[in-house]
Amino acid sequence: MKYNILITGGAGFIGSHLAAELIAYGHQVRILDNLNEQVHGQNPAIPSYLPVDVDFIRGDVLNPDTIRHAVKDIDVVYHFAALVGVGQSMYEIVNYTDVNNVGTANLLDQISKNPIKKLIVASSMSIYGEGLYTNQQNHKVEDAIRTLDDLKNGEWELYDEFGPLAPVPTPEEKIPDLSSVYALSKYDQEKLCLLIGKAYNIPTVALRFFNVYGPYQSLSNPYTGVLAIFASRLLNEKAPMIFEDGLQKRDFVNVKDVARGCRLALENEQITHDVFNIGSGEAYSILELAQKMAQSMGKEYIQPEITGKYRHGDIRHCFADISRASRLIGYQPEVTLRDGMIELADWLKDQVAIDNVSTMRKELETRGLAV
Repeated sequence: MKYNILITGGAGFIGSHLAAELIAYGHQVRILDNLNEQVHGQNPAIPSYLPVDVDFIRGDVLNPDTIRHAVKDIDVVYHFAALVGVGQSMYEIVNYTDVNNVGTANLLDQISKNPIKKLIVASSMSIYGEGLYTNQQNHKVEDAIRTLDDLKNGEWELYDEFGPLAPVPTPEEKIPDLSSVYALSKYDQEKLCLLIGKAYNIPTVALRFFNVYGPYQSLSNPYTGVLAIFASRLLNEKAPMIFEDGLQKRDFVNVKDVARGCRLALENEQITHDVFNIGSGEAYSILELAQKMAQSMGKEYIQPEITGKYRHGDIRHCFADISRASRLIGYQPEVTLRDGMIELADWLKDQVAIDNVSTMRKELETRGLAV
């Protein structure tokens, strides 16, 4: 079945790839995006990488009239509009809460008056806080935390009374631990959509994205994905800056796989009011990623700077258990990290990045959020 589909935030990194994926499968796509300056630069125009046949509306989810216009004659909504950034959310509290929470409420208010056939919302791995661990007794540990004293003393790993904890893939059932304003707002987006979807009998799915990378990611936004931040530094002949000791592990998933996962969530008519991890199912250390990024760009001579500092809201290890998405919607990553980085490096050759990482670091340190 072919649908008229709205993607809020669709001019962004993930939304633009999703638009291309949906159009390739015969759907009609409308995009609502405010072309935020932090993402799209000063005096932003409609990005050239957007498919030419999208119906583009420049507008804001904080404007109910704009949303009312955007959802007219729409069958399916992908709600991707959000401010993104753990660190920044801790000092732009009102801004993040307005866009992510109130913006979602505005959208749902309009959908409740004009019900659609399906709603898919972009959630985030950040809602887990720390990932899942097992202890020396082989028991699962869902509530592992690091104290402020641990972090000040450079004790980066997690322990319980039996000894060090071992990170394992994090499933959707893991209890959320909301350690930043951003995480709280994403959880709010997810729960609001599922709640209203159930109340109005709108099939609703929340997709918890892990660390997404690939072409078109903003290189001048210091609160974007870590690989884009590393690329920005390297393009400017500067060392990638890594917090803690660089051995923290994350799950990096290619944006093409994410777009495919989003489409599969639409096509499966049996799933409703459910949540899925969308990741690679693989774990890499941040240090390893910085080194691989430098190699892909031919800049092996630039060694990462390991700061030994920490940021409030950061976690140690988290990587995805994708078995539920594989079993229920047929999601399986197809792009290896090596191939994805080669493609990213090729795209980067023609890019110019304004390195704002030092500014970001200073903002966090001034507020005592990076120590």
